[in-house]
Amino acid sequence: MKSKFNKKTIITVILTVIITVAATLVGEVGLGLVAVIPKSDYNKYQKFNKLIAMEEMIKKTYYKDVKEQDLIDGAMKGLFMGTGDLYSGYFTEEEMQSVMDSSTGSFVGIGVTILSNPENGVVTIAKAWETGPAYKAGIRAGDILYKVDNLNVTYDTVDKAVSIMKGEKDTYVNVSVKRDGQIKTFKIKRAEVSEPSVSGKMLENKIGYIELSTFVEKTPEDFNKELNKLKKQHMKALIIDLRDNGGGLVDKCCEVADTLIGEGTIVYTQDRDGNKETQKSDAKKLGLPIVLLTNGNTASSAEILTGAILGNKAGISVGTKTFGKGIVQSVISLKDGSGYKLTTEQYFTPDGKTIHKKGIKPTIEEKDTEKQLQRAIDYIENGK
Repeated sequence: MKSKFNKKTIITVILTVIITVAATLVGEVGLGLVAVIPKSDYNKYQKFNKLIAMEEMIKKTYYKDVKEQDLIDGAMKGLFMGTGDLYSGYFTEEEMQSVMDSSTGSFVGIGVTILSNPENGVVTIAKAWETGPAYKAGIRAGDILYKVDNLNVTYDTVDKAVSIMKGEKDTYVNVSVKRDGQIKTFKIKRAEVSEPSVSGKMLENKIGYIELSTFVEKTPEDFNKELNKLKKQHMKALIIDLRDNGGGLVDKCCEVADTLIGEGTIVYTQDRDGNKETQKSDAKKLGLPIVLLTNGNTASSAEILTGAILGNKAGISVGTKTFGKGIVQSVISLKDGSGYKLTTEQYFTPDGKTIHKKGIKPTIEEKDTEKQLQRAIDYIENGK
């Protein structure tokens, strides 16, 4: 694992080299020695001279004091921005903790699922959990996240916004949203919340319905519980609602797929060197008709599940085309508590298609959100 570079570590390395060389030769030429380091080492660190000079210029001439750590964090964020990949980034210790908390699905916050669009910078409330403080305060799905306290929210600031919204239990945060062209501000009390990633019920005519809002650590376990409940009620078909599911943990998505598609390929990934890794399913096939509900906010891991079910002919989809995020990020924690996410692979559906910036077209297109569920039911009952 690579450590983060900053001015102090660079200087320390150079001084260490100089001192080491001096120690080996001081007996021969005395204390007047000027050490020479290998050209390869010099070239390696020379590229940081401009960065160090800019840091000194800011410290000397910026109109107010600035923390050195803030400059270092900013430089680290800029390093990842240099990739041009909007899905890669550096996290401070506080931000990294927020990322790790999100993967568990339980934390202190306001209880919303957000979806950030790197193309237009807009951050949308995909879901306000009915048991959470945001919903109780009046936040609703579809609201555009505009401001958190004094922070203007865009794709570039969304990680900081999430960190602010989490905060400490029983403290307040001001959240402003845009709704129908108007800005509404809510004062929300933070609380312990647990993201309900799975919910299920039996519809008429023994049609099971499971909504998956995200993929976190407990999602496969909770999904199996709901699935078994429906089986005990003699379910004859299953509708899985992936609308507004922005993704989550890929391995947990694959565990869900493993209970549905039978023996087959769930997804395969490929890195920059062409190395492939295939996720296979070997569990017993559900053996019932499956219909997925998708929309433009169905993204990432939710698209992997969609591709797995369609690619293995285990079911169909109804709704609108999915978001189109077909790349995978590795999240790495560093020793000082900070961390980063970096796009390291792209993934392909079982039939070898990449969906990045393309999305997955539904088997049956239905643009009216109020009719999508009924279209899924009609297909199960009438085959159309």
